[in-house]
Amino acid sequence: MRNQYFCTKITELFNIKHPILCGGLMWLGNAEYAAAAVNSGGMGFITAKTFPDPAEFKDELSKAWNLTSGQPFGVNLYQSMRPEENEVLNGHLKIALDSGVRHFETAGLPPTDFLPLLKEANSIVLHKVSTVRHAVSAARKLDIDAVTIVGAECGGHPGLELVSSLVQAVVGPEQIEIPVVIGGGIGHGRQIAAVLGMGAEAVLVGTRVLVAEEVWSHPEVKKQVVNAGAADSTLVMASFRNTSRVMINEYALAVQKLEDEGIEDFEQYWDYVKGSNAFDAYKSGDWNKALLSMGQAAAFANTIVPMEEIFDTLIDEAAAAIERISSLTQ
Repeated sequence: MRNQYFCTKITELFNIKHPILCGGLMWLGNAEYAAAAVNSGGMGFITAKTFPDPAEFKDELSKAWNLTSGQPFGVNLYQSMRPEENEVLNGHLKIALDSGVRHFETAGLPPTDFLPLLKEANSIVLHKVSTVRHAVSAARKLDIDAVTIVGAECGGHPGLELVSSLVQAVVGPEQIEIPVVIGGGIGHGRQIAAVLGMGAEAVLVGTRVLVAEEVWSHPEVKKQVVNAGAADSTLVMASFRNTSRVMINEYALAVQKLEDEGIEDFEQYWDYVKGSNAFDAYKSGDWNKALLSMGQAAAFANTIVPMEEIFDTLIDEAAAAIERISSLTQ
């Protein structure tokens, strides 16, 4: 592991060496994933909804504590627009707190219902949004400790406004007093140096670590990420105000065809967009048969290596970028 090079409000808040956070990845955000990020000097989040069974979730938290040798890790609590999908989270939040987890990434709907319990337990809460406007609102209205803003380049849900991370990394910290984390297209250390210079306190990575050895997805899926470039993802479901950036494959193209034809009946989309497809694809390797979240940072995910090697490379690249800037000054 590289020695600490940057000291920011986020490294101090989470007591980590590097300003690199590995956000919750649905189906992939398990104990091995979160622990790998922690053991590499950053922070990782287990995705609560990946483990709908309470006993299984409890076991996964125990596994993570063992893998990190007691170092803190995080849990992602994503709230959908569909209330029935969120019912599991109340119980899972209590399980996480009872387990000793005190680092939480919230996303989707504002975590208004969760915050009293989280703050009573002295938890650190990082809320993720896709626009500076929503980040400003969250920082003012919610008892949160930091906010993540993801740009149009991100895999998963970049929102509707589709503003670049390069722009939001400047505008966000200018308008927000609490620490700001920037995600979306981040996969190179030069970007870390850049966004820290713009006022952010850390970066959020997702696509860049899809090729980490500790991530359990099938080698054929990882191979597609390795072979992908910046232009090999696409946007779907914008017509339902639920924009997703995903890997270009058969199912993504099928969804785009339905949207191009103006089809509004969601049932015609369901076989392509249901979340269980992704789990099946990660398990089987049939990467064409699901909407698989992947951002433009796939351009940097060129080899399958341990998480620590990814982190080391990012820090080395960031340090080189800082030295380059220093060499250009008089």
